[in-house]
Amino acid sequence: MSETVRRTAAELAEALAAGDVTSTDLTEAHLDRIEAVDGAVHAFLHVDRDGALAQAAESDARRSRGEARGVLDGVPIAVKDVLTTRGLPTTCGSRILEGWVPPYDATVVTRLRDAGLPILGKTNMDEFAMGSSTEHSAYGPTRNPWDLDRIPGGSGGGSAAAVAAFEAPLAIGTDTGGSIRQPGAVTGTVGVKPTYGGVSRYGLVALANSLDQAGPVTRTVLDAAMLHDVIGGHDPRDSTSIQQEWPSFTEAARAGAAGDMTGVRVGVITELAGDGWQRGVMARFDESVELLVRAGAEVVEVSCPSFVHALATYYLILPAEASSNLAKFDAMRYGLRVVPEGDPSAEEVMRATRDAGFGDEVKRRIILGTYALSSGYYDAYYGQAQKIRTLISRDFDAAFAQVDVLVSPTAPTTAFRLGEKLDDPMAMYLNDLATIPANLAGVPGISIPNGLAEEDGLPSGFQVLAPALADDRVYRVGAALEALHTAAWGGPLLDKAPELAGAATPEGSR
Repeated sequence: MSETVRRTAAELAEALAAGDVTSTDLTEAHLDRIEAVDGAVHAFLHVDRDGALAQAAESDARRSRGEARGVLDGVPIAVKDVLTTRGLPTTCGSRILEGWVPPYDATVVTRLRDAGLPILGKTNMDEFAMGSSTEHSAYGPTRNPWDLDRIPGGSGGGSAAAVAAFEAPLAIGTDTGGSIRQPGAVTGTVGVKPTYGGVSRYGLVALANSLDQAGPVTRTVLDAAMLHDVIGGHDPRDSTSIQQEWPSFTEAARAGAAGDMTGVRVGVITELAGDGWQRGVMARFDESVELLVRAGAEVVEVSCPSFVHALATYYLILPAEASSNLAKFDAMRYGLRVVPEGDPSAEEVMRATRDAGFGDEVKRRIILGTYALSSGYYDAYYGQAQKIRTLISRDFDAAFAQVDVLVSPTAPTTAFRLGEKLDDPMAMYLNDLATIPANLAGVPGISIPNGLAEEDGLPSGFQVLAPALADDRVYRVGAALEALHTAAWGGPLLDKAPELAGAATPEGSR
């Protein structure tokens, strides 16, 4: 493997600024890595070699004129296939959008282009972001670079796997109930869910409008902070976008990297532990909490009683919003169209198209959401779920009145085997147990690598949550713990990952 692709985005940015390397060199190195290993990993749905190299050449020309657009100008990136990209396919992992090429960019993509980051391609995902394993993609599952027989998390497993496999130094994911953080936990990468409204949702194909949030997927906390500084901020095209000046998250991460936690109050969420949590995951979590104590943090247990209802609440609100959002895929305007024999009506065309174009998990959630919103059931289900959502937000408010940040394991277990939970939706949903509350309340969260569970030698994750608008706290605490981990482990966790054998495609991966 080229040493170039193992370097962090911050290191690559420094090399570009010093003139030690060109963006074309970096981009070619990552494209070569994709060609070498993505047949096994299947992190990408579409690789844009020509476009990425053209963007890299433009970056090199700017630097030669002394006109670099920012510190990450020239550092390549991958983008989850749920964000629209002008001139590149956007499928959302679904057959119903197969071949669709948007005529516009999502705001996040526009900001990446404006900052000069070459886009390597679009990453695989669970269909319309519905899943925790990236097994629900219509184009085949992505595989975990740590063990190709295991899942990389979901719905953004493609972005996490691309970063973990050194196919991209940076990636964009989206997090509706943990789809950035949970893949980060099981692949040994860093994933950040910003405050709801802190990053524009314009051009993000909606799953659940009140929950979806785009964010960084990286190998270090500093890289995530640098990328967040690029994509964040107010967007007048997004009515939920927050109008305020944000602090530099890069500065927050650099400050935290000193590893000093003196004066920081940390709350351990008592409801996010216990039966069903893997022993090795909890052991690594407890060790990290002890590291924070040694670094000067004050650690206390905090109870958030409504969190026990978060999973049920989420799986009423999300399907309800999804059933409404996905109604636009009706075969009348764009995307797949299946025309039955004879002289079918518009309703028959719509039915045939949606039957062929949507996968089982999408159909399951549409049916559940439509039921929850139907006459006679709205108050009993959807209305009650919104009340519990309010209680969860109040639990966060009460907790943050006592502590600066809340912490928990990111996911209850390490990566499970492909196919292990496909026939048990409830078992699959439980993977988001620790991440869902943040989406329901709109608060920011980060998952950082937290060591390997002794049972299987696979990565676990450590989650840090902060109050809404206090994203800088997750970067400070995350960077501090990352520094403590690096010192304890003698290097980054991904240094312990096995090298991928090559581009052989495992049976059934596509």
